[in-house]
Amino acid sequence: MQFIDEANIAVEGGRGGDGIVAWRREKYVPKGGPAGGDGGRGGSVVLEANPELSTLIEFRFKKHFNAETGRSGSTSNKSGRSAEDLVVPVPVGTLVYRVEDDGRELLLADMKDPNERVVVARGGRGGLGNQHFATSTRQAPRFAERGEPSEACKLRLELKLLADCGLVGLPNAGKSTLLAAVSAARPKIADYPFTTLEPQLGVVRLGPEESFVMVDVPGLIEGAHEGTGLGDRFLKHVERTRVLLHLMDGARPLEDIERDRVVIAEEMRKWNPLLATRPAIAVITKLDVPEARENFEALRLKESELRGISAASGEGVRDLLYAAFRAIREAPVPEVAKPDVPRFVLTPQEPFEIDVENDGAFAVRGDRVERLAAMTDFESDEGLAHFEAVLAKMGVDKRLRELGAKDGDTVRIAGHEFDFS
Repeated sequence: MQFIDEANIAVEGGRGGDGIVAWRREKYVPKGGPAGGDGGRGGSVVLEANPELSTLIEFRFKKHFNAETGRSGSTSNKSGRSAEDLVVPVPVGTLVYRVEDDGRELLLADMKDPNERVVVARGGRGGLGNQHFATSTRQAPRFAERGEPSEACKLRLELKLLADCGLVGLPNAGKSTLLAAVSAARPKIADYPFTTLEPQLGVVRLGPEESFVMVDVPGLIEGAHEGTGLGDRFLKHVERTRVLLHLMDGARPLEDIERDRVVIAEEMRKWNPLLATRPAIAVITKLDVPEARENFEALRLKESELRGISAASGEGVRDLLYAAFRAIREAPVPEVAKPDVPRFVLTPQEPFEIDVENDGAFAVRGDRVERLAAMTDFESDEGLAHFEAVLAKMGVDKRLRELGAKDGDTVRIAGHEFDFS
């Protein structure tokens, strides 16, 4: 299966169902009152973190997700059926960004917990039937509310794999060989650089209740943090790992091995400074090669904690895995390693704002006002009167007069024009 770690999608909740105008029609009740039912709520679009998914490939071809609309109300005060929410599964570890019209991205959610849910586009509430608008002076209301519009937005999904242990190193350092030797993962292995072209996950089992997840990312080269060798595509997948194993090809010349370690550490630090603080174990690979063993013995004189392994013969592998397991248990779960990303926070807003346009018309804007307009049946005189009464209670009329509005001036709300009076 192809590995896809980014996707752009559009989501839209379902509009609320319309309320209706209806009357009681019962035997022996010649003048029945209003009995129009309410519309049902529209479905919301919900993202759910599914631990069985490991890629965003499902979004390669399907990019639009629309929840169902609520049903309209019925007679005898019967409410319409509310629509089911549209649940869209994504891999655990998915970051959800809302893309604004100006191109800015705001972080909506970090879905790092299995089965976690987040609503990304709410459905509209159902409109009220005429039964709700009866008063002592208006006993037969001939209008009802339309369904509320739903939310819609564009999202960018970014997957950052969740793993306990990350394998990092230059190309051909033996990362894929180690992963294949200790887990059921079967990455492509060959004796040339950049054999691995996408991250590989494997579960390492040490006992009945002792296991951890290991990730092998494609080989790093100098400049990887800037995108060289597609390094920027892969480095993000080690940001969530608790422990890093720095693998170095022991068969290379001694001075090259020492330089490799510096390159690995520098690329990690330049990509994200937090990675420099992550617990790391340095490992020399390919001890079955005589030159690698000689290099390992020479380097261990300088660093006693340096470990050596041969994935081919199994030498040192089990000790390394237990050392990694102990480090994993002691290390905290890392947060998303992008501290400069702004989080999306809902803040209280003014119910409306009014601007004077170039032609002298007054434009009233605001989420609450525009939703009210969308739910009003302007073909009904009573509906229009109700709309004007609600605006007056909100203080729109008073604010218009403060801005100099006079009788006959044009007022625009959500694409509708009215004469101020």
